[in-house]
Amino acid sequence: MAETLDWIIIALSLLISLGIGWWAARSTKSNPESFFLAGRSMPWWLLGISMVATTFAADTPTLIADLVRQDGVAANWLWWGFIFSGMLTTFMFARRWRRSGLLTDVEFYELRYGGKRGEFLRGFRALYLGLVFNVIVIAWVSLAAIKIFAIMLGLEPWQTILIGAGVTMVYAAIGGLRSVLLVDLFQFTLAMIGSVAATYYVLNMESIGGLEGLFSHEAVKEKMNLFPKTTDTWVTLFIIPFALQWWSAYYPGSEPGGGGYVAQRMMAAKDEKNASWASLLFNILHYALRPWPWILIALASIVVFPTVDSIGTAFPDFDKSKLGHDVAYPAMIAQLPAGLKGVVLASLIAAYISTLSTQVNVGASYLSQDFWHRFVQRDTSQKTQVMTGRIATVIVLAAGSLLALTLTNAKQIFEITLSIGAGTGLVYLLRWLWWRVNAWSEIAAMVGAFVATYLFGNKEILPFADPFGWGELVGSWTYAAIVATTTLIWLITTFLTRPESDETLTRFAKRTSPPGRSWNRFHESEDQDPSMGNEFLMIFLGSTAIIAAILTTGYFLYGQYGAAAGVAMLALVSGLMTVKIARTNG
Repeated sequence: MAETLDWIIIALSLLISLGIGWWAARSTKSNPESFFLAGRSMPWWLLGISMVATTFAADTPTLIADLVRQDGVAANWLWWGFIFSGMLTTFMFARRWRRSGLLTDVEFYELRYGGKRGEFLRGFRALYLGLVFNVIVIAWVSLAAIKIFAIMLGLEPWQTILIGAGVTMVYAAIGGLRSVLLVDLFQFTLAMIGSVAATYYVLNMESIGGLEGLFSHEAVKEKMNLFPKTTDTWVTLFIIPFALQWWSAYYPGSEPGGGGYVAQRMMAAKDEKNASWASLLFNILHYALRPWPWILIALASIVVFPTVDSIGTAFPDFDKSKLGHDVAYPAMIAQLPAGLKGVVLASLIAAYISTLSTQVNVGASYLSQDFWHRFVQRDTSQKTQVMTGRIATVIVLAAGSLLALTLTNAKQIFEITLSIGAGTGLVYLLRWLWWRVNAWSEIAAMVGAFVATYLFGNKEILPFADPFGWGELVGSWTYAAIVATTTLIWLITTFLTRPESDETLTRFAKRTSPPGRSWNRFHESEDQDPSMGNEFLMIFLGSTAIIAAILTTGYFLYGQYGAAAGVAMLALVSGLMTVKIARTNG
Protein backbone atom coordinates (compact mmCIF):
# COMPACT_ATOMS: atom_id res chain seq x y z
CA MET A 1 0.00 0.00 0.00
CA ALA A 2 1.02 3.55 -0.54
CA GLU A 3 2.84 5.40 2.24
CA THR A 4 2.66 9.05 3.28
CA LEU A 5 5.34 10.16 0.81
CA ASP A 6 3.44 8.48 -2.05
CA TRP A 7 0.22 10.23 -1.10
CA ILE A 8 2.00 13.60 -1.01
CA ILE A 9 3.36 13.05 -4.54
CA ILE A 10 -0.06 11.97 -5.81
CA ALA A 11 -1.80 14.96 -4.23
CA LEU A 12 0.81 17.35 -5.64
CA SER A 13 0.39 15.97 -9.18
CA LEU A 14 -3.40 16.35 -8.96
CA LEU A 15 -3.07 19.93 -7.71
CA ILE A 16 -0.69 20.76 -10.59
CA SER A 17 -3.16 19.29 -13.10
CA LEU A 18 -6.01 21.32 -11.60
CA GLY A 19 -3.87 24.45 -11.54
CA ILE A 20 -2.85 24.13 -15.19
CA GLY A 21 -6.43 23.41 -16.23
CA TRP A 22 -7.79 26.35 -14.26
CA TRP A 23 -5.13 28.70 -15.64
CA ALA A 24 -5.83 27.58 -19.23
CA ALA A 25 -9.57 28.04 -18.71
CA ARG A 26 -9.04 31.82 -18.43
CA SER A 27 -8.25 31.90 -22.16
CA THR A 28 -11.34 29.94 -23.16
CA LYS A 29 -13.99 32.17 -24.67
CA SER A 30 -17.73 31.59 -24.45
CA ASN A 31 -18.16 30.11 -27.90
CA PRO A 32 -18.21 26.50 -29.15
CA GLU A 33 -15.12 26.86 -31.35
CA SER A 34 -13.04 28.01 -28.39
CA PHE A 35 -14.48 25.41 -25.99
CA PHE A 36 -14.27 22.37 -28.30
CA LEU A 37 -11.38 23.33 -30.66
CA ALA A 38 -9.33 25.83 -28.63
CA GLY A 39 -9.95 28.49 -31.26
CA ARG A 40 -8.27 26.42 -34.04
CA SER A 41 -4.92 27.90 -32.99
CA MET A 42 -2.94 24.99 -31.54
CA PRO A 43 0.63 24.00 -32.62
CA TRP A 44 1.46 20.52 -33.95
CA TRP A 45 3.71 19.46 -31.06
CA LEU A 46 1.08 20.16 -28.39
CA LEU A 47 -1.65 18.41 -30.38
CA GLY A 48 0.55 15.37 -31.09
CA ILE A 49 1.50 14.99 -27.43
CA SER A 50 -2.14 15.39 -26.42
CA MET A 51 -3.18 12.60 -28.79
CA VAL A 52 -0.61 10.19 -27.39
CA ALA A 53 -1.42 11.24 -23.82
CA THR A 54 -5.04 10.30 -24.50
CA THR A 55 -4.05 6.83 -25.72
CA PHE A 56 -1.74 6.44 -22.70
CA ALA A 57 -4.60 5.48 -20.42
CA ALA A 58 -4.43 3.46 -17.25
CA ASP A 59 -5.77 0.50 -19.23
CA THR A 60 -2.91 0.47 -21.76
CA PRO A 61 -0.15 -1.09 -19.61
CA THR A 62 -2.68 -3.51 -18.10
CA LEU A 63 -3.88 -4.58 -21.57
CA ILE A 64 -0.29 -5.13 -22.72
CA ALA A 65 0.39 -7.18 -19.59
CA ASP A 66 -2.64 -9.30 -20.46
CA LEU A 67 -1.51 -9.78 -24.08
CA VAL A 68 2.14 -10.58 -23.26
CA ARG A 69 1.41 -12.97 -20.41
CA GLN A 70 -1.05 -14.97 -22.50
CA ASP A 71 0.35 -14.85 -26.05
CA GLY A 72 3.83 -13.36 -25.76
CA VAL A 73 5.35 -10.15 -27.11
CA ALA A 74 4.06 -11.01 -30.59
CA ALA A 75 0.50 -10.40 -29.38
CA ASN A 76 1.21 -6.67 -29.60
CA TRP A 77 0.86 -6.90 -33.39
CA LEU A 78 -2.87 -6.82 -32.62
CA TRP A 79 -2.50 -3.07 -32.12
CA TRP A 80 0.83 -2.40 -33.84
CA GLY A 81 -0.93 -3.27 -37.09
CA PHE A 82 -2.97 -0.07 -36.80
CA ILE A 83 0.13 1.90 -37.83
CA PHE A 84 -1.05 1.78 -41.45
CA SER A 85 -4.29 3.50 -40.49
CA GLY A 86 -2.32 6.11 -38.57
CA MET A 87 -0.04 6.85 -41.50
CA LEU A 88 -3.02 7.03 -43.85
CA THR A 89 -4.60 9.64 -41.62
CA THR A 90 -1.31 11.55 -41.33
CA PHE A 91 -0.47 11.89 -45.00
CA MET A 92 -3.85 11.72 -46.70
CA PHE A 93 -6.58 12.98 -44.39
CA ALA A 94 -5.15 15.21 -41.65
CA ARG A 95 -4.95 18.36 -43.74
CA ARG A 96 -8.38 17.64 -45.23
CA TRP A 97 -9.97 17.47 -41.79
CA ARG A 98 -8.43 20.86 -41.01
CA ARG A 99 -9.52 22.20 -44.40
CA SER A 100 -13.12 21.12 -43.81
CA GLY A 101 -13.74 23.83 -41.19
CA LEU A 102 -16.01 21.49 -39.22
CA LEU A 103 -16.54 21.80 -35.47
CA THR A 104 -16.86 18.02 -34.87
CA ASP A 105 -16.13 14.96 -36.98
CA VAL A 106 -19.82 13.96 -36.72
CA GLU A 107 -20.77 17.20 -38.52
CA PHE A 108 -19.00 15.58 -41.48
CA TYR A 109 -22.16 13.57 -42.23
CA GLU A 110 -24.16 16.58 -43.33
CA LEU A 111 -21.25 17.81 -45.43
CA ARG A 112 -20.68 14.48 -47.19
CA TYR A 113 -24.33 13.37 -47.47
CA GLY A 114 -27.42 15.34 -48.32
CA GLY A 115 -31.05 15.52 -47.21
CA LYS A 116 -32.72 13.68 -44.37
CA ARG A 117 -30.27 10.77 -44.55
CA GLY A 118 -27.33 13.04 -43.76
CA GLU A 119 -29.30 14.61 -40.91
CA PHE A 120 -30.24 11.19 -39.54
CA LEU A 121 -26.65 9.95 -39.63
CA ARG A 122 -25.38 13.03 -37.84
CA GLY A 123 -27.99 12.74 -35.11
CA PHE A 124 -27.67 8.98 -34.75
CA ARG A 125 -23.86 8.98 -34.69
CA ALA A 126 -23.89 11.84 -32.17
CA LEU A 127 -25.97 9.75 -29.77
CA TYR A 128 -24.18 6.48 -30.56
CA LEU A 129 -20.67 7.89 -30.14
CA GLY A 130 -21.56 10.27 -27.32
CA LEU A 131 -23.72 7.97 -25.19
CA VAL A 132 -22.55 4.49 -26.22
CA PHE A 133 -19.09 4.28 -27.75
CA ASN A 134 -17.43 7.07 -25.75
CA VAL A 135 -19.10 5.85 -22.57
CA ILE A 136 -17.69 2.35 -23.19
CA VAL A 137 -14.19 3.80 -23.66
CA ILE A 138 -14.52 5.80 -20.43
CA ALA A 139 -15.69 2.69 -18.60
CA TRP A 140 -12.85 0.69 -20.17
CA VAL A 141 -10.10 2.98 -18.86
CA SER A 142 -11.90 3.43 -15.55
CA LEU A 143 -11.97 -0.34 -15.04
CA ALA A 144 -8.19 -0.45 -15.37
CA ALA A 145 -7.85 2.40 -12.89
CA ILE A 146 -10.14 0.60 -10.44
CA LYS A 147 -7.93 -2.50 -10.56
CA ILE A 148 -4.67 -0.57 -10.30
CA PHE A 149 -5.69 1.59 -7.37
CA ALA A 150 -7.42 -1.24 -5.53
CA ILE A 151 -4.09 -3.06 -5.39
CA MET A 152 -1.84 -0.04 -5.00
CA LEU A 153 -3.88 2.23 -2.75
CA GLY A 154 -6.53 -0.06 -1.32
CA LEU A 155 -9.28 2.12 -2.80
CA GLU A 156 -12.80 0.93 -3.32
CA PRO A 157 -14.05 1.20 -6.94
CA TRP A 158 -16.30 4.14 -6.13
CA GLN A 159 -13.40 6.00 -4.52
CA THR A 160 -11.24 5.62 -7.64
CA ILE A 161 -14.11 6.81 -9.83
CA LEU A 162 -14.80 9.77 -7.54
CA ILE A 163 -11.19 10.98 -7.61
CA GLY A 164 -10.69 10.55 -11.38
CA ALA A 165 -14.06 11.89 -12.42
CA GLY A 166 -13.98 14.71 -9.90
CA VAL A 167 -10.64 16.14 -11.03
CA THR A 168 -11.51 15.67 -14.70
CA MET A 169 -14.88 17.34 -14.33
CA VAL A 170 -13.40 20.49 -12.82
CA TYR A 171 -10.99 21.46 -15.61
CA ALA A 172 -12.61 19.73 -18.62
CA ALA A 173 -16.02 21.25 -17.95
CA ILE A 174 -14.62 24.73 -17.28
CA GLY A 175 -11.74 25.12 -19.74
CA GLY A 176 -12.71 22.84 -22.62
CA LEU A 177 -10.10 21.58 -25.07
CA ARG A 178 -7.48 24.24 -24.26
CA SER A 179 -7.32 23.06 -20.65
CA VAL A 180 -7.29 19.42 -21.78
CA LEU A 181 -4.32 20.01 -24.13
CA LEU A 182 -2.14 21.80 -21.60
CA VAL A 183 -2.88 19.36 -18.80
CA ASP A 184 -2.12 16.52 -21.26
CA LEU A 185 1.37 17.94 -21.76
CA PHE A 186 2.12 17.75 -18.04
CA GLN A 187 0.46 14.39 -17.61
CA PHE A 188 2.23 12.73 -20.55
CA THR A 189 5.61 13.92 -19.26
CA LEU A 190 4.84 12.54 -15.82
CA ALA A 191 3.48 9.29 -17.26
CA MET A 192 6.64 8.62 -19.29
CA ILE A 193 8.91 9.40 -16.32
CA GLY A 194 6.91 6.99 -14.18
CA SER A 195 6.91 4.27 -16.84
CA VAL A 196 10.67 4.36 -17.42
CA ALA A 197 11.51 4.65 -13.71
CA ALA A 198 9.29 1.68 -12.84
CA THR A 199 10.88 -0.45 -15.55
CA TYR A 200 14.40 0.38 -14.39
CA TYR A 201 13.61 -0.60 -10.79
CA VAL A 202 11.73 -3.79 -11.70
CA LEU A 203 14.55 -5.03 -13.93
CA ASN A 204 17.04 -4.53 -11.12
CA MET A 205 14.98 -6.43 -8.55
CA GLU A 206 16.89 -9.38 -7.07
CA SER A 207 14.26 -11.83 -8.32
CA ILE A 208 14.67 -10.54 -11.89
CA GLY A 209 18.44 -9.97 -12.16
CA GLY A 210 18.46 -7.40 -14.95
CA LEU A 211 17.78 -8.04 -18.63
CA GLU A 212 20.10 -11.05 -18.67
CA GLY A 213 18.34 -12.68 -15.75
CA LEU A 214 14.90 -11.88 -17.15
CA PHE A 215 15.57 -13.26 -20.63
CA SER A 216 17.26 -16.41 -19.30
CA HIS A 217 14.17 -17.41 -17.29
CA GLU A 218 12.50 -20.42 -18.90
CA ALA A 219 8.94 -19.12 -18.57
CA VAL A 220 9.95 -15.75 -20.06
CA LYS A 221 11.75 -17.34 -23.02
CA GLU A 222 8.43 -18.76 -24.19
CA LYS A 223 6.94 -15.25 -24.35
CA MET A 224 9.83 -13.30 -25.93
CA ASN A 225 9.06 -14.07 -29.56
CA LEU A 226 8.66 -10.94 -31.68
CA PHE A 227 6.63 -12.83 -34.25
CA PRO A 228 3.96 -15.54 -33.82
CA LYS A 229 5.07 -19.17 -33.51
CA THR A 230 2.12 -21.23 -34.75
CA THR A 231 -0.13 -21.10 -37.79
CA ASP A 232 -3.18 -20.11 -35.76
CA THR A 233 -1.36 -17.28 -33.98
CA TRP A 234 0.12 -16.07 -37.27
CA VAL A 235 -3.44 -15.71 -38.52
CA THR A 236 -4.93 -14.02 -35.44
CA LEU A 237 -1.96 -11.95 -34.27
CA PHE A 238 -0.26 -10.92 -37.52
CA ILE A 239 -2.03 -11.69 -40.79
CA ILE A 240 -5.46 -10.38 -39.78
CA PRO A 241 -4.13 -7.16 -38.10
CA PHE A 242 -1.95 -6.31 -41.12
CA ALA A 243 -4.18 -7.58 -43.91
CA LEU A 244 -7.63 -6.72 -42.55
CA GLN A 245 -7.87 -5.03 -39.19
CA TRP A 246 -6.19 -1.67 -39.82
CA TRP A 247 -8.58 -0.68 -42.62
CA SER A 248 -11.70 -2.54 -41.53
CA ALA A 249 -12.02 -1.78 -37.80
CA TYR A 250 -13.36 1.34 -36.16
CA TYR A 251 -11.08 1.56 -33.13
CA PRO A 252 -10.52 4.61 -30.86
CA GLY A 253 -7.48 6.59 -32.01
CA SER A 254 -7.01 4.49 -35.16
CA GLU A 255 -10.18 5.14 -37.15
CA PRO A 256 -9.60 4.66 -40.90
CA GLY A 257 -9.66 8.14 -42.38
CA GLY A 258 -9.44 9.72 -38.94
CA GLY A 259 -12.18 10.37 -36.44
CA GLY A 260 -12.99 10.99 -32.78
CA TYR A 261 -10.40 12.84 -30.71
CA VAL A 262 -7.76 12.46 -33.46
CA ALA A 263 -9.96 14.38 -35.91
CA GLN A 264 -10.76 16.91 -33.17
CA ARG A 265 -7.05 17.59 -32.60
CA MET A 266 -6.42 17.98 -36.34
CA MET A 267 -9.32 20.41 -36.67
CA ALA A 268 -7.92 22.37 -33.70
CA ALA A 269 -4.56 22.90 -35.46
CA LYS A 270 -3.68 26.41 -36.57
CA ASP A 271 -3.23 25.26 -40.17
CA GLU A 272 -3.15 22.17 -42.39
CA LYS A 273 0.60 21.62 -42.02
CA ASN A 274 0.31 21.59 -38.22
CA ALA A 275 -2.54 19.07 -38.48
CA SER A 276 -0.37 16.64 -40.49
CA TRP A 277 2.72 17.00 -38.31
CA ALA A 278 0.61 16.54 -35.17
CA SER A 279 -0.68 13.22 -36.48
CA LEU A 280 2.85 12.12 -37.44
CA LEU A 281 4.23 12.94 -33.99
CA PHE A 282 1.36 11.05 -32.38
CA ASN A 283 2.06 7.88 -34.38
CA ILE A 284 5.79 7.97 -33.67
CA LEU A 285 5.29 8.36 -29.92
CA HIS A 286 2.36 5.95 -29.76
CA TYR A 287 3.97 3.00 -31.53
CA ALA A 288 7.74 3.46 -31.35
CA LEU A 289 8.39 5.17 -28.00
CA ARG A 290 5.97 3.94 -25.36
CA PRO A 291 5.36 0.17 -25.48
CA TRP A 292 8.67 -1.43 -24.50
CA PRO A 293 8.77 -0.38 -20.82
CA TRP A 294 5.33 -1.98 -20.38
CA ILE A 295 6.39 -5.10 -22.28
CA LEU A 296 9.43 -5.55 -20.06
CA ILE A 297 7.36 -5.21 -16.88
CA ALA A 298 4.84 -7.70 -18.30
CA LEU A 299 7.66 -10.21 -18.93
CA ALA A 300 9.06 -9.61 -15.45
CA SER A 301 5.62 -10.26 -13.95
CA ILE A 302 5.78 -13.82 -15.31
CA VAL A 303 8.76 -14.43 -12.99
CA VAL A 304 7.22 -12.82 -9.91
CA PHE A 305 3.60 -13.89 -10.49
CA PRO A 306 3.64 -16.96 -12.76
CA THR A 307 -0.14 -17.48 -12.52
CA VAL A 308 -3.25 -15.41 -11.96
CA ASP A 309 -3.84 -17.30 -8.72
CA SER A 310 -0.43 -16.21 -7.43
CA ILE A 311 -1.53 -12.58 -7.85
CA GLY A 312 -4.69 -13.33 -5.89
CA THR A 313 -2.65 -14.95 -3.14
CA ALA A 314 -0.35 -11.94 -2.89
CA PHE A 315 -3.31 -9.55 -2.69
CA PRO A 316 -6.00 -11.44 -0.74
CA ASP A 317 -8.24 -8.38 -0.32
CA PHE A 318 -8.53 -7.79 -4.06
CA ASP A 319 -11.97 -8.45 -5.60
CA LYS A 320 -11.58 -11.95 -7.13
CA SER A 321 -14.27 -11.22 -9.76
CA LYS A 322 -11.90 -8.68 -11.36
CA LEU A 323 -8.79 -10.87 -11.13
CA GLY A 324 -7.01 -11.54 -14.44
CA HIS A 325 -3.65 -11.34 -16.21
CA ASP A 326 -4.13 -7.58 -16.62
CA VAL A 327 -3.78 -7.16 -12.86
CA ALA A 328 -0.12 -8.25 -13.17
CA TYR A 329 0.95 -4.71 -14.02
CA PRO A 330 -0.27 -3.03 -10.83
CA ALA A 331 0.92 -6.08 -8.89
CA MET A 332 4.44 -5.37 -10.17
CA ILE A 333 4.17 -1.64 -9.43
CA ALA A 334 3.28 -2.61 -5.85
CA GLN A 335 6.87 -3.91 -5.50
CA LEU A 336 8.32 -0.39 -5.83
CA PRO A 337 9.71 1.51 -2.82
CA ALA A 338 7.99 4.53 -1.30
CA GLY A 339 8.53 7.70 -3.29
CA LEU A 340 9.11 5.94 -6.59
CA LYS A 341 5.80 4.17 -6.11
CA GLY A 342 4.18 7.57 -5.60
CA VAL A 343 5.67 8.89 -8.85
CA VAL A 344 4.44 5.87 -10.79
CA LEU A 345 1.01 6.01 -9.18
CA ALA A 346 0.78 9.72 -9.93
CA SER A 347 1.76 8.98 -13.54
CA LEU A 348 -0.96 6.33 -13.86
CA ILE A 349 -3.54 8.66 -12.35
CA ALA A 350 -2.38 11.31 -14.82
CA ALA A 351 -2.75 8.86 -17.71
CA TYR A 352 -6.23 7.92 -16.51
CA ILE A 353 -7.41 11.51 -16.15
CA SER A 354 -5.87 12.52 -19.48
CA THR A 355 -7.96 9.96 -21.34
CA LEU A 356 -11.10 10.79 -19.37
CA SER A 357 -10.80 14.50 -20.13
CA THR A 358 -10.47 13.95 -23.87
CA GLN A 359 -13.28 11.42 -24.12
CA VAL A 360 -15.72 13.55 -22.17
CA ASN A 361 -14.83 16.67 -24.18
CA VAL A 362 -15.35 14.86 -27.49
CA GLY A 363 -18.50 13.12 -26.26
CA ALA A 364 -19.92 16.39 -24.99
CA SER A 365 -19.30 18.02 -28.39
CA TYR A 366 -21.35 15.28 -30.06
CA LEU A 367 -24.26 15.53 -27.64
CA SER A 368 -24.41 19.31 -27.46
CA GLN A 369 -23.44 20.43 -30.96
CA ASP A 370 -24.44 17.49 -33.17
CA PHE A 371 -27.62 16.51 -31.39
CA TRP A 372 -29.09 19.03 -28.96
CA HIS A 373 -28.34 22.30 -30.75
CA ARG A 374 -28.73 20.78 -34.19
CA PHE A 375 -32.06 19.01 -33.72
CA VAL A 376 -33.68 20.06 -30.42
CA GLN A 377 -32.81 23.64 -29.49
CA ARG A 378 -31.42 25.34 -32.58
CA ASP A 379 -31.72 29.07 -31.91
CA THR A 380 -29.48 29.64 -28.90
CA SER A 381 -26.59 31.94 -28.07
CA GLN A 382 -23.00 30.73 -28.19
CA LYS A 383 -22.80 31.14 -24.41
CA THR A 384 -25.77 28.79 -24.00
CA GLN A 385 -24.14 26.27 -26.34
CA VAL A 386 -21.00 26.25 -24.20
CA MET A 387 -23.11 25.75 -21.07
CA THR A 388 -24.88 22.82 -22.75
CA GLY A 389 -21.45 21.39 -23.56
CA ARG A 390 -20.49 21.57 -19.90
CA ILE A 391 -23.68 19.80 -18.86
CA ALA A 392 -23.06 17.11 -21.50
CA THR A 393 -19.52 16.71 -20.11
CA VAL A 394 -20.98 15.78 -16.73
CA ILE A 395 -23.51 13.36 -18.29
CA VAL A 396 -20.92 11.48 -20.39
CA LEU A 397 -18.47 11.24 -17.49
CA ALA A 398 -21.13 10.01 -15.07
CA ALA A 399 -22.43 7.37 -17.49
CA GLY A 400 -18.96 5.98 -18.21
CA SER A 401 -18.04 5.94 -14.53
CA LEU A 402 -21.16 4.03 -13.54
CA LEU A 403 -20.65 1.47 -16.34
CA ALA A 404 -17.08 0.86 -15.17
CA LEU A 405 -18.38 -0.47 -11.87
CA THR A 406 -20.04 -3.40 -13.72
CA LEU A 407 -17.11 -4.52 -15.95
CA THR A 408 -14.41 -7.11 -15.20
CA ASN A 409 -11.87 -7.52 -18.05
CA ALA A 410 -10.05 -4.98 -20.28
CA LYS A 411 -9.10 -7.46 -23.03
CA GLN A 412 -12.74 -8.53 -23.34
CA ILE A 413 -13.78 -4.92 -23.98
CA PHE A 414 -10.91 -4.55 -26.49
CA GLU A 415 -12.14 -7.56 -28.46
CA ILE A 416 -15.80 -6.47 -28.30
CA THR A 417 -14.85 -3.02 -29.57
CA LEU A 418 -12.95 -4.54 -32.50
CA SER A 419 -15.80 -6.92 -33.27
CA ILE A 420 -18.68 -4.43 -33.38
CA GLY A 421 -16.58 -2.15 -35.59
CA ALA A 422 -15.34 -4.91 -37.90
CA GLY A 423 -16.01 -4.07 -41.54
CA THR A 424 -17.24 -0.53 -40.86
CA GLY A 425 -13.75 0.95 -41.18
CA LEU A 426 -13.69 0.45 -44.94
CA VAL A 427 -16.75 2.60 -45.54
CA TYR A 428 -15.31 5.35 -43.30
CA LEU A 429 -12.18 5.22 -45.46
CA LEU A 430 -13.86 5.00 -48.86
CA ARG A 431 -16.30 7.83 -48.23
CA TRP A 432 -13.26 10.07 -48.76
CA LEU A 433 -11.93 8.16 -51.79
CA TRP A 434 -15.03 7.02 -53.69
CA TRP A 435 -17.89 9.35 -54.57
CA ARG A 436 -20.36 6.44 -54.93
CA VAL A 437 -20.47 5.80 -51.15
CA ASN A 438 -23.74 7.24 -49.83
CA ALA A 439 -25.55 7.60 -46.52
CA TRP A 440 -27.18 4.21 -46.90
CA SER A 441 -23.70 2.66 -47.20
CA GLU A 442 -22.84 3.83 -43.68
CA ILE A 443 -26.18 2.83 -42.22
CA ALA A 444 -25.84 -0.65 -43.76
CA ALA A 445 -22.25 -0.96 -42.48
CA MET A 446 -23.26 -0.18 -38.88
CA VAL A 447 -26.20 -2.58 -38.97
CA GLY A 448 -24.15 -5.20 -40.83
CA ALA A 449 -21.38 -5.16 -38.23
CA PHE A 450 -23.83 -5.99 -35.44
CA VAL A 451 -25.49 -8.71 -37.54
CA ALA A 452 -22.14 -10.26 -38.49
CA THR A 453 -20.92 -10.12 -34.89
CA TYR A 454 -24.09 -11.90 -33.81
CA LEU A 455 -23.62 -14.62 -36.48
CA PHE A 456 -19.87 -15.21 -36.07
CA GLY A 457 -18.93 -13.71 -32.70
CA ASN A 458 -16.97 -15.50 -29.99
CA LYS A 459 -19.34 -17.03 -27.43
CA GLU A 460 -16.71 -16.66 -24.71
CA ILE A 461 -16.84 -12.89 -25.18
CA LEU A 462 -20.47 -12.45 -26.27
CA PRO A 463 -22.61 -15.30 -24.89
CA PHE A 464 -25.56 -14.51 -27.21
CA ALA A 465 -23.41 -14.69 -30.39
CA ASP A 466 -22.81 -17.53 -32.86
CA PRO A 467 -26.28 -19.19 -32.60
CA PHE A 468 -25.62 -21.46 -35.63
CA GLY A 469 -22.04 -22.47 -34.83
CA TRP A 470 -20.62 -20.53 -37.79
CA GLY A 471 -18.04 -18.74 -35.66
CA GLU A 472 -16.75 -22.04 -34.33
CA LEU A 473 -16.64 -23.35 -37.90
CA VAL A 474 -14.40 -20.58 -39.25
CA GLY A 475 -12.16 -20.71 -36.14
CA SER A 476 -9.27 -18.25 -36.19
CA TRP A 477 -10.76 -16.57 -39.26
CA THR A 478 -13.76 -15.28 -37.27
CA TYR A 479 -12.73 -11.66 -37.65
CA ALA A 480 -12.29 -12.09 -41.40
CA ALA A 481 -15.77 -13.62 -41.64
CA ILE A 482 -17.30 -10.65 -39.79
CA VAL A 483 -15.45 -8.18 -42.05
CA ALA A 484 -16.48 -10.02 -45.23
CA THR A 485 -20.14 -10.19 -44.18
CA THR A 486 -20.29 -6.53 -43.16
CA THR A 487 -18.54 -5.40 -46.33
CA LEU A 488 -20.83 -7.47 -48.55
CA ILE A 489 -23.92 -6.00 -46.85
CA TRP A 490 -22.90 -2.36 -47.30
CA LEU A 491 -21.58 -2.82 -50.84
CA ILE A 492 -24.83 -4.42 -52.00
CA THR A 493 -26.76 -1.64 -50.29
CA THR A 494 -24.60 0.98 -52.01
CA PHE A 495 -25.33 -0.32 -55.50
CA LEU A 496 -29.04 -0.80 -54.78
CA THR A 497 -29.50 2.80 -53.63
CA ARG A 498 -29.03 6.13 -55.36
CA PRO A 499 -25.77 8.07 -55.02
CA GLU A 500 -25.68 11.46 -53.36
CA SER A 501 -26.72 14.38 -55.56
CA ASP A 502 -24.14 16.12 -57.74
CA GLU A 503 -24.77 19.28 -55.74
CA THR A 504 -23.87 17.56 -52.46
CA LEU A 505 -20.78 15.86 -53.91
CA THR A 506 -19.56 19.06 -55.56
CA ARG A 507 -19.96 20.95 -52.28
CA PHE A 508 -17.95 18.28 -50.46
CA ALA A 509 -15.23 18.25 -53.13
CA LYS A 510 -14.91 22.03 -53.09
CA ARG A 511 -14.70 22.14 -49.29
CA THR A 512 -12.19 19.31 -48.69
CA SER A 513 -10.50 18.42 -52.03
CA PRO A 514 -10.85 14.65 -51.44
CA PRO A 515 -8.12 12.45 -52.97
CA GLY A 516 -8.56 10.16 -55.95
CA ARG A 517 -9.53 10.45 -59.61
CA SER A 518 -13.10 9.36 -58.93
CA TRP A 519 -13.75 12.90 -57.67
CA ASN A 520 -12.47 14.69 -60.79
CA ARG A 521 -15.96 15.25 -62.18
CA PHE A 522 -16.94 17.15 -59.01
CA HIS A 523 -13.79 19.26 -58.71
CA GLU A 524 -13.22 22.73 -59.96
CA SER A 525 -9.81 22.55 -61.63
CA GLU A 526 -8.07 24.90 -59.23
CA ASP A 527 -9.22 22.91 -56.21
CA GLN A 528 -7.69 19.57 -57.20
CA ASP A 529 -4.83 18.16 -55.16
CA PRO A 530 -1.68 16.70 -56.74
CA SER A 531 -1.39 12.98 -57.52
CA MET A 532 -1.92 10.54 -54.65
CA GLY A 533 1.34 8.78 -55.56
CA ASN A 534 3.46 10.75 -53.07
CA GLU A 535 0.86 10.26 -50.36
CA PHE A 536 0.91 6.47 -50.76
CA LEU A 537 4.72 6.51 -50.81
CA MET A 538 4.84 8.47 -47.53
CA ILE A 539 2.30 6.08 -45.98
CA PHE A 540 4.46 3.08 -46.92
CA LEU A 541 7.77 4.65 -45.87
CA GLY A 542 6.37 6.08 -42.63
CA SER A 543 4.84 2.75 -41.63
CA THR A 544 8.08 0.95 -42.48
CA ALA A 545 10.12 3.39 -40.39
CA ILE A 546 7.96 3.00 -37.28
CA ILE A 547 7.66 -0.79 -37.51
CA ALA A 548 11.45 -1.00 -37.98
CA ALA A 549 11.92 1.24 -34.93
CA ILE A 550 9.75 -1.08 -32.83
CA LEU A 551 11.82 -4.10 -33.93
CA THR A 552 15.11 -2.23 -33.43
CA THR A 553 14.32 -1.74 -29.74
CA GLY A 554 13.25 -5.36 -29.35
CA TYR A 555 16.32 -6.85 -31.01
CA PHE A 556 18.62 -4.50 -29.08
CA LEU A 557 17.09 -5.44 -25.73
CA TYR A 558 17.35 -9.12 -26.63
CA GLY A 559 21.06 -8.69 -27.42
CA GLN A 560 20.61 -9.46 -31.12
CA TYR A 561 22.74 -6.52 -32.20
CA GLY A 562 23.20 -7.51 -35.85
CA ALA A 563 19.46 -7.67 -36.44
CA ALA A 564 19.02 -4.46 -34.43
CA ALA A 565 21.53 -2.62 -36.62
CA GLY A 566 19.85 -3.84 -39.79
CA VAL A 567 16.33 -2.72 -38.89
CA ALA A 568 17.70 0.50 -37.36
CA MET A 569 19.21 1.40 -40.73
CA LEU A 570 15.88 0.62 -42.40
CA ALA A 571 14.08 2.85 -39.87
CA LEU A 572 16.53 5.72 -40.42
CA VAL A 573 16.45 5.62 -44.23
CA SER A 574 12.67 5.22 -44.40
CA GLY A 575 12.14 8.00 -41.86
CA LEU A 576 14.43 10.48 -43.64
CA MET A 577 12.79 9.76 -46.98
CA THR A 578 9.34 10.27 -45.45
CA VAL A 579 10.29 13.65 -43.99
CA LYS A 580 11.95 14.77 -47.23
CA ILE A 581 8.88 13.96 -49.34
CA ALA A 582 6.56 15.50 -46.74
CA ARG A 583 8.51 18.78 -46.79
CA THR A 584 8.53 18.80 -50.60
CA ASN A 585 4.74 18.39 -50.62
CA GLY A 586 4.33 21.19 -48.10
